[in-house]
Amino acid sequence: MKHLNKLFVALVMLAGLSSQAQDSNNPWAISFGVNAVDTRVSAASKLEDQLSQYFNARDNWNILPAVSYVNVSKYVGSNFSFGVTGSVNKIKRYVLPRVGEGPYTVVNPGDLNYYAADAVINYSLMSLIKSKKIDPSIHLGGGYTWLGDSSAGTLNGGLGLTYWFSEMVGLSVRSTYKQSFEDVREDMPSHMQHFAGLTFKFGGKDTDGDGIYDKDDACPEVAGLKQFNGCPDTDADGIADKDDACPEVAGPAEFQGCPDTDGDGIADKDDACPDVAGLKSLGGCPDTDGDGVTDKSDKCPDVKGPKENAGCPWPDRDGDKVFDKDDRCPDVAGTVANNGCPEVSDEVIKRLNDYAKTILFDSAKATFKQQTYPVLQAMVAILKEYPNSNFSLEGHTDSDGKDAANQKLSEDRAGAVKNYLIENGIASDRLSSVGFGESKPIDSNKTKAGKANNRRVEVKLVK
Repeated sequence: MKHLNKLFVALVMLAGLSSQAQDSNNPWAISFGVNAVDTRVSAASKLEDQLSQYFNARDNWNILPAVSYVNVSKYVGSNFSFGVTGSVNKIKRYVLPRVGEGPYTVVNPGDLNYYAADAVINYSLMSLIKSKKIDPSIHLGGGYTWLGDSSAGTLNGGLGLTYWFSEMVGLSVRSTYKQSFEDVREDMPSHMQHFAGLTFKFGGKDTDGDGIYDKDDACPEVAGLKQFNGCPDTDADGIADKDDACPEVAGPAEFQGCPDTDGDGIADKDDACPDVAGLKSLGGCPDTDGDGVTDKSDKCPDVKGPKENAGCPWPDRDGDKVFDKDDRCPDVAGTVANNGCPEVSDEVIKRLNDYAKTILFDSAKATFKQQTYPVLQAMVAILKEYPNSNFSLEGHTDSDGKDAANQKLSEDRAGAVKNYLIENGIASDRLSSVGFGESKPIDSNKTKAGKANNRRVEVKLVK
């Protein structure tokens, strides 16, 4: 008995600090305590006599002043548990049936040893009354009892009550009526047995030690919080790590637990500029000048410009509103219609033709006289001012000589002017030449002056 008492005290000291009835979390329970045996129930012939002395422990109960019973039980589901109880006692008070209307007599039968082994099915009413601490129950079962040298089987039933101090520890009391199958024998009466002691639950598995059993723990390998079914919330932002896209940094639920440092409505993890408020369309980066290029990539963040030019406006050196990249004449102001080059006016054509009229060729040849070269250079300068325009050089002769010879001479002279212009920097694809011989006179071929006018090279703008 001494050792049982020590074990009992040790289990009390190791108990936990929450509350719940025996259930699937902690399916096993063990109870230790004292028991009392009362034989008055067998001695009394009337129910009122049995109940009137029910709590008369001083006169009728046999109590062993030590741990005198052990119960081991297992929860089997639906508020039912099954257990076995072993108990010991000494019978010093044995109630004899009264004679007539006389009193009940209590005798000492000789300190009879009492032993009992019982199986019990217990039904908890705790969930029915919706309590978290008070656990009333009913039980049925059967067992075998030894009283001195006698023994008999019993059919048992009764009521119990447990007050759960914690999830693991409760104070239990139980009263069991034991109907002896040998009740007709005076040495083996039916009787009441009362139990009082502590109940300890165990058997629940909590791998991570967070107070939530593995079967209910959504994260059984990592300690967590009850409100998250056992899962941790490392950054304490109210979102379990398993659902938190940024478990190490606190953030609101709208961003799956990630912060939004610059407050632009874009979580830092998705924000290319997390410290500066920006636009969602630009990955959270700002665009001060609104040109669609983020400031961090914009070489001209305060002036609108295309992405292709790193956010800077295209240059327009000549100020003709045609960007240099598209301007065929970036250093000379022109028109949009003419790709940034100046338009060739009638006055320009007149100047070219005024120069062309003074081109002098050697007689009957397509070679230039020396004094003609300054004229040709002047024409080169004019054509370079209009690099986006094309020109046709037309050769003409007077009527002297054969037609075929005149035709060839007009072609050769127009070609000679063309070649000179090309050799001096005018693109060949801008020039063409043609000869008309004597077919398009502008003056009379009957006079010397008229013939001189007909011998000419004309410049035409090709549109």
